[in-house]
Amino acid sequence: MSSGKIVKVSGPLVVATGLSDANMADVVRVGEQRLIGEILTMNGDSASIQVYEETSGLGPGAAVETTGSPLSVELGPGLIENIYDGIQRPLEGIMKIAGSTITRGIEVPALDRQKHWDFQATAKPGDKVEGGDVIGTVQETSSVLHKIMIPPKMSGTLETIQSGSFTVLDTVATLRTPKGDVVPLTMTQKWPVRVGRPYKHKYPPKTPLLSGQRIVDAMFPVAKGGTAAIPGPFGSGKTVMQHQLAKWSDVDIVIYIGCGERGNEMTDVLREFPELVDPRTGESLMKRTVLIANTSDMPVAAREASIYTGITIAEYFRDMGYDVAVIADSTSRWAEALREMSGRLEEMPGEEGYPAYLASRLAQFYERAGSVECITSQGDRRGSLTAVGAVSPPGGDLSEPVSQATMRIVKVFWALDASLAYRRHFPAINWLNSYSLYLDSLKPWYDENLGPQFMVNRDKAMSILQEEASLNEIVQLVGKDSLSAADQLTLETAKMLREDFLQQNGFMEVDWYSSYDRQDKMLGMILEYDKLCRAAIVKGAPVTDLFAIPFRERMGRAKSVPDADYPAVYAAMEREMAEQIDAAVAKGGAEE
Repeated sequence: MSSGKIVKVSGPLVVATGLSDANMADVVRVGEQRLIGEILTMNGDSASIQVYEETSGLGPGAAVETTGSPLSVELGPGLIENIYDGIQRPLEGIMKIAGSTITRGIEVPALDRQKHWDFQATAKPGDKVEGGDVIGTVQETSSVLHKIMIPPKMSGTLETIQSGSFTVLDTVATLRTPKGDVVPLTMTQKWPVRVGRPYKHKYPPKTPLLSGQRIVDAMFPVAKGGTAAIPGPFGSGKTVMQHQLAKWSDVDIVIYIGCGERGNEMTDVLREFPELVDPRTGESLMKRTVLIANTSDMPVAAREASIYTGITIAEYFRDMGYDVAVIADSTSRWAEALREMSGRLEEMPGEEGYPAYLASRLAQFYERAGSVECITSQGDRRGSLTAVGAVSPPGGDLSEPVSQATMRIVKVFWALDASLAYRRHFPAINWLNSYSLYLDSLKPWYDENLGPQFMVNRDKAMSILQEEASLNEIVQLVGKDSLSAADQLTLETAKMLREDFLQQNGFMEVDWYSSYDRQDKMLGMILEYDKLCRAAIVKGAPVTDLFAIPFRERMGRAKSVPDADYPAVYAAMEREMAEQIDAAVAKGGAEE
C-alpha cells in the first residue's frame, strides 16, 4: 500500500499528494475514520478522489492509503434477500454493529462470514475446468439454486473437491493451474464493478419479458436481454411502474437499485416485497431479489457506484444461466451525482452542466444488458440481463440531456403522463408517445405462442387509439353527435381499449397481473365488438342501439373475473355480444 496526504477537501472530492504508486480507479481509505473513496484522476503524484461517505471533519494533512485494487463486489451465497448500500455494505449487518445510523468508515463484509451453506459438489477430482464452469451448487433460497463457478480467466484440473457445510471463505476445492500452482477455491469471487463480466456470444433478444401489465406486454413489449426507459415528471408513477416490473416480471432474479430516490419509497419496497407472493414459485418475492438502497439522504458519490454495483451482481447471476432484471430508480439521480463530481473536478461542463461524457457513461451501463451465451466448457448455457431505468426529467421536459441520451441508447420507451396519473389511469403510460423497437424481433415468438392474430390485433388497437386522438380535436369543435356512425364507434372502441384493457387496478388481486392468454382474449373480444358493430352499421343498425347493449358495461367488469373462470366467462360474453348485435340489426331492419 502507498500512502499520501490530503491537500484539499471539496465536499465528496478530496485531493491528495504522495500517491505516485497508485492507479486510476483504485479504492483508498481516507483519514482516521478510513472513509472509502475511489481515485478519479491522477496528475503526477496528485490524485483526485471521490469519497463515498460524508467528509465533514476531514482537513489537509490527513492520511490517505491506497488498497491497490479497484472498487469490487463480493459475489457468492448470501446475496439474495440482502439489502446493500451503494458500495455493497449490508445495511442489516451495519445496523447490528452501529445501530440505526450508518457510522462513517464502518467496514462490514458484504457476505456473512459466519453462516454455513450446504455445498453440493457437481464436479469430481481430476476434472478439467475453465472459467464459468459450475463445480457445485448451494440452495441459497427456496427459489434460487446458487451455482458455484470457477472465476473467469482461471483454468486447470481439480485436485480436490468435497460436499459439506461451509462458510463463504472455507476452501471447497483446490485447482491445479497449467503452471503447476495449486489454488484454493472458495464459494466467493470478487469482480471490479466498472468492468463487464465476460461472455462467449451476445444474441439478439427474441423472447418477451412478461410483466403482467397489459400496456407493456401487448403494446410496447421489452425483450429478455433488452433495455427500457421509463421517463416521466414527478408524481406520474415511475416508481409504481418499476415496483410492478420487479414484482411480476417472469425473470429468475431481480436486482432493484434505489438510486437517489426518496427514503420512504425504499421503505415501501422493504415492507412490501417480503409480503408479496411470487406468482411463479408461490414463495415470497424477496426469495429472488437483491435490494440496493442508496437514498437521497445518503452521500451523493455513492449513487454513482450503486448503479455499477447492481449491474455487476446481475451479471454474476446471468453467468449462472438465469434471466435477470435490473431495475434502476432513477438514472437521473445518478447523472446528477456525475454532474456534481464533474463540477468539483472543474471539468468543462456540457449541456445543462452535465459532464461531456454523460452519454457514454449511460451507454456503458445499458450496453451491459443482453441475452448471452455464458463462458463455460460444460455445454450451452444462456442467460439474459434486462436493464430498465427510470428517468426523472425536471418538469417532465424530455428534451433535457439525460432523457435524450437515454432515448438514443434504449429500445423501449414507456413515456409516463402526469395527466393520466391524475385521472387515476395506471399504468400511466401514454400510448401515443411510447414505442418499442423489439416488435419485429418478437413477432415470431408471438406468432408461435399466441397465434398470428395477436400482432394483427395489437396493430389494429394502436390504429384505433391514434384515430381517437385525431377525432378528439373535431369533437371539441363540433361535438360528438356530428360525427359519422363509424367515427362514433371508433371513439367507443377506443374508450373500451383505454379503460378496460390498458388501465389496471392495483388494488384488485385479479387485475394487478394479467397473463398473455388473458390479454389475448380481452383484446380479441374488444376488437370483435368493433368488427361486428361496423358490420351492423352497414346493415342499418342504429348506433344508439349498438351502444346500449350490455356488453360495454360487462367488459369493464370482466377484469375482475377470477383466473380459473375467465375462459368460460369470456366465451359466454362473446356469444351474448353477437346475439345482442344481431338483435340490434334485426330491430333496425324492422323499423325501416
